[in-house]
Amino acid sequence: MSKILELREKRAKAWDAAKSFLDSKRGTDGLLSAEDATAYDKMEADIMNLGKEISRLERQEAIDAELNHPTSAPITAKPAKSDTDDKTGRASNAYRVEFFGALRGKPATNVLSEGVDADGGYLVPVEFERTLVKGLQEANVVRSIAKTFSSSAERKIAVAASTSSATWVPENGTIAESSVTFGQKTLDAFKLTDLIKVSTELLSDSMFDLESYLAEEFARALGVAEEEAFINGNGTGRPTGIFDAANGGVTGTTSAGAAAIAFDDIVNLVYALKSPYRRNAAFLTHDTTVAALRKLKDTNGQYLWQPSLVAGQPDRLFGYPIYTSPYAPTIAASARSVAFGDFANYWIADRQGRTIQRLNEIYAGNGQVGFLVTERVDGKVILPEGIQLLQQKA
Repeated sequence: MSKILELREKRAKAWDAAKSFLDSKRGTDGLLSAEDATAYDKMEADIMNLGKEISRLERQEAIDAELNHPTSAPITAKPAKSDTDDKTGRASNAYRVEFFGALRGKPATNVLSEGVDADGGYLVPVEFERTLVKGLQEANVVRSIAKTFSSSAERKIAVAASTSSATWVPENGTIAESSVTFGQKTLDAFKLTDLIKVSTELLSDSMFDLESYLAEEFARALGVAEEEAFINGNGTGRPTGIFDAANGGVTGTTSAGAAAIAFDDIVNLVYALKSPYRRNAAFLTHDTTVAALRKLKDTNGQYLWQPSLVAGQPDRLFGYPIYTSPYAPTIAASARSVAFGDFANYWIADRQGRTIQRLNEIYAGNGQVGFLVTERVDGKVILPEGIQLLQQKA
């Protein structure tokens, strides 16, 4: 039995034990004593820690699988003498070698000329670009559930603001006209940067894997900044977030309490979403909100939250996948604490080509070299009705 499956089963048993403890210790007033509440909180913390360990092991497996991929293709034909590179442009081996040579300070050659950006940096090689995008997907939960695509220019999306209505007409009767209106959403590109300084001694050390370090660190930093904007951004200087009050999802229901979420609140939120969107719907909320959601029961006394027993699959609430982000709003008066919907209605547009610049002079006095990565991206809810939000009572 794999370690991950073992931990998942252990977590499921711990959750069953916690539910039984909670049911058996409630007094006639429906509350726990201070001692029992402390014991239950510890049981719940153990369950949360098991979940975090499962996530860590899954990420470790994914990284191990990636690193175990062969670094070269097997020879299946007779060797042939050829100095040509099958790939061209930024995908060629020559470009990749020259690119990372330039990062280490070697003189640039004509090979890099096709990758020169207008701002003075070099477009990253195709292989490095793929590594960076994969890192963003692993570090950014919104990217994993939203619709993402690459764009070379501003993208305008036509959205139907109203629909037509059919009417029954008698013979020779007047046919009624439907006034259908259309709106427009625009996905532009906001600039996101990160600057890393590396000592010249470390750069001259051939044992230092500069390529992997830059890919992983830039992916982590960009992923964190992106996810925060995809959730809370207001569209000014950065993308528009899912929870944005003006242009995010729509408020589907308001909770009965300002500092709590009840069973009926979740039911109202689910059915505020039109049934076509519910087919691929999921929940998105803050980690701390899950603690409140785990205690909710239906009318038959069954808990709404169920832990996943399958590696790589999210836990479920009310039968739907539930994702968490540390940047989602927490439970508070008037806060929009839970999003529910088909997150394919949130579009992320990557403006093609991330760049890296090597900054030699500005940090030379400190014996360092700077590396500046730049990307341009935008995100926006295209169909607000496809993502419903639970707002806490004022």
